[in-house]
Amino acid sequence: MKKLTTVISFIVCLAVLVTPLVGCTGGVGIVRPKERLRMATTSSLYDTGLWALLEPRFEAKYGIELDVLYAGTGIAIEYGKRGDVDVLVVHDKDRELGFIADGYGTDRIPFAYNYFIIAGPPSDPAGIKWLSPEAAFRKFAETKNYPFISRGDASGTHAKEQAIWAAAGYKYTDVQRSGNWYVDAGRGMGPTLVMAGEKQGYTISDVGTFLAFKGQTGLSAIVETGSIMLNVYAIIPVNPAKISTVNSKQAQNLVDFLTSPEIQKLIGDYGMKDYGSSLFTPCAGNEPSS
Repeated sequence: MKKLTTVISFIVCLAVLVTPLVGCTGGVGIVRPKERLRMATTSSLYDTGLWALLEPRFEAKYGIELDVLYAGTGIAIEYGKRGDVDVLVVHDKDRELGFIADGYGTDRIPFAYNYFIIAGPPSDPAGIKWLSPEAAFRKFAETKNYPFISRGDASGTHAKEQAIWAAAGYKYTDVQRSGNWYVDAGRGMGPTLVMAGEKQGYTISDVGTFLAFKGQTGLSAIVETGSIMLNVYAIIPVNPAKISTVNSKQAQNLVDFLTSPEIQKLIGDYGMKDYGSSLFTPCAGNEPSS
């Protein structure tokens, strides 16, 4: 009886091991995992919910698993340089062009844009409503009376903030050391907006994330104009000649997907139902002008 029990146990264990290898046709074969594409993208596209909408559509169309790493543009670019991802979707043109010039990216393809705004309390205690972004920043630095919450995370938004400080005539490191009114959050766009709401302060945000978080923050869009506020999102495949392990075929599929008429329309419509206006304007390979 003991010998028979041992034989039965062996057969059961063997069946458990073999079962995963049996195909649906009854034959025996290796079950292969789905192909994967690794993408690093800016946190604002995550915070708005756009990738939650696009990801399953891309995976279904190409039969692939899309691994999405959400980070600021600076960190996303470092992922690309290390070969941790196959493709970038980011929004800092200067650093994107540098990434390509250094041989890490093959091409920069814009696919959507919106604008940055300066968000703050509806009462606008700093009185910047009718000022340009540069003049608003000068007022913050001169008065030092109104909390300004910076992303402080090397993101595309943080880079835009620094560009505005430079255009306003300030050295950024001087601004950082100028007092407690300047708060370095070191967080993504959504949490930074929430912090600005809690402190009744100001911050710079892409309009899409601002609208998505408006109900949580109580903030208003105070400054909405200025050519410096243009915010372009682009996709950049990592160069297989530089990083041999990249999935360049599927990276190109993601380019084709994002610039396709169907997805461009979806991007253009995104936000209309919930916010009464689109969070993004599609631009399919064309660089928008300010």
